[in-house]
Amino acid sequence: MIKLYEGRPETMEGRLPREKRTYDFLDRLGIRYLRTDHERADNMEACNQIDAVLGVIICKNLFLCNRQKTAFYLLMMPGDKKFKTKELSGQIHSARLSFADPEDMLKYLDIEPGAVSIMGLMNDREHRVHLLIDEDVLKGEFIGCHPCVCTSSLKIRTEDVINVFLQATGHPYETVSLTGED
Repeated sequence: MIKLYEGRPETMEGRLPREKRTYDFLDRLGIRYLRTDHERADNMEACNQIDAVLGVIICKNLFLCNRQKTAFYLLMMPGDKKFKTKELSGQIHSARLSFADPEDMLKYLDIEPGAVSIMGLMNDREHRVHLLIDEDVLKGEFIGCHPCVCTSSLKIRTEDVINVFLQATGHPYETVSLTGED
């Protein structure tokens, strides 16, 4: 049974440094969050179970790049929307977007596949990653995301993510409007 906790784990034993840094960063900023620990969520059924415990839909987070690998993007969108590359490319005026390599994800966000999250922007001190947020994510009161690992999930007020977390990381964001239609 998955449980919901307020704040960081009581003990950090067995936790990865990137997860510890996430809790330290959020705590330093005074951002309140709820947390749940779980097995790696490899399918939608597991994700839906986590969403139900958190009471929020965890965002689909995609790490993208242009063909030349000179521009990197973190896209946050509702988990139930389909991602259409052409639709996004037109809005941000970038030709040929594709999924970035895991090596770039680790290099810029200190995150591995399966744990992509807005929290990784705290590790992007050179501001190489551009944040794109679907307008529907911004409409929600809360955002669900990983603390840079795929075995825990957080529930944070959207306004705290936008007005406090992003401010502290120095990352602006661009709002996009994705329909998921062809």
